[in-house]
Amino acid sequence: MKKILILLLVCSTSMNAQVLNEEFNSYKLGETRKIDIYIPESYSAEDKKTYPLVIVLDGDYLFDLAVSNTKLYSYWEEMPEAIVVGVQQENVRIGDTKYNDDSGLPEERGAAFFEFIAMELVPYITKGYKTANFKMIVGHDRTAAFLNYYLFKEDPMFDAYVSLAPKFAPFMEERLADKLNGTEKRRFYYLATGENDDKRGRKAIKALNDKVKTSTNENLSFYFDEFANAGENAVAGYGIASAMDQIFGMYKPISVKEYRENIATMESDVFSYLEKKYNDIETFFGFRKQTTMNDIMAIYAAAKKKEDLESLQKLGVLGLKEYPDTMLGHFFEAEFHELSGEPKKALRTYEKAFGSSEIDFLTKDLVLERIDALKADFGY
Repeated sequence: MKKILILLLVCSTSMNAQVLNEEFNSYKLGETRKIDIYIPESYSAEDKKTYPLVIVLDGDYLFDLAVSNTKLYSYWEEMPEAIVVGVQQENVRIGDTKYNDDSGLPEERGAAFFEFIAMELVPYITKGYKTANFKMIVGHDRTAAFLNYYLFKEDPMFDAYVSLAPKFAPFMEERLADKLNGTEKRRFYYLATGENDDKRGRKAIKALNDKVKTSTNENLSFYFDEFANAGENAVAGYGIASAMDQIFGMYKPISVKEYRENIATMESDVFSYLEKKYNDIETFFGFRKQTTMNDIMAIYAAAKKKEDLESLQKLGVLGLKEYPDTMLGHFFEAEFHELSGEPKKALRTYEKAFGSSEIDFLTKDLVLERIDALKADFGY
């Protein structure tokens, strides 16, 4: 079923979530190609926020799957909001993915399609939209194999590759294993097959997994799924969700399991865990994520339990920086002074917190309780 055209509605400098349907006039292909562009709800020309770019091959049927999963995971803050671009390939995907049977490399229309993505489409999107440095490409079957060619460029333009039930060209699994195992820059690679995928394709996929799964290369994050009772079409549905869940794993809020295994076991300076988590997000995904209240409260709970005053003080600084109009930073700072035996400083700082907006569990009633308790204890 053809997608209903959704017109772009622009209101001053902001726009709501939309799907733009464009006809891209490609010099490389010598024709016009239909593309779909999903723009997140929060997109605004006024702020500094940037968005990862997800290029979806076989966009005529994979685009909606990619958009729905992007919206689901970003809604729950388990991945960043992203710009998703689908390339429609209905009736032309065989030509788009054509390769030489002897060399296994793109030729003729396949070579032109390779250049269309790299030299026309991606530059067009990055110039016209506020994209982050992080770029992902998704493909299925023939296009899942084709997307691997971008890894063989001297400076690969994509950071993450989602290969769903690929049908590899000759020599591809051997070349790809060597390339992944030797990558010198951070790369994320997701590979999936199903128990009912065709035997030849599945054999090559499992061979690649066997060559890469034991890699000790710290620059490579490799994920593999084999879905029970699934054919290659089912792999597309299951795989996109699983890929986003795993590739953006570090972006997720701190879970109960993560708290118990990684934070609760630290002896001191639990704030350093939070700091490293968000520095890694910035390094790997190319943008700074605002520290979530979930993660702040996890570190706060650990700092209180361990009597880690240094971390409590750092949480105060963080709260003032990231939630400046709320009482968050002042409350943590006041509690630090109180536990450090500085009641006068604590009282003054609690009073600052009282004058700010409530947030999460921090209410004016709670701050008043702290103020009254200090006054009663020290006769102020």
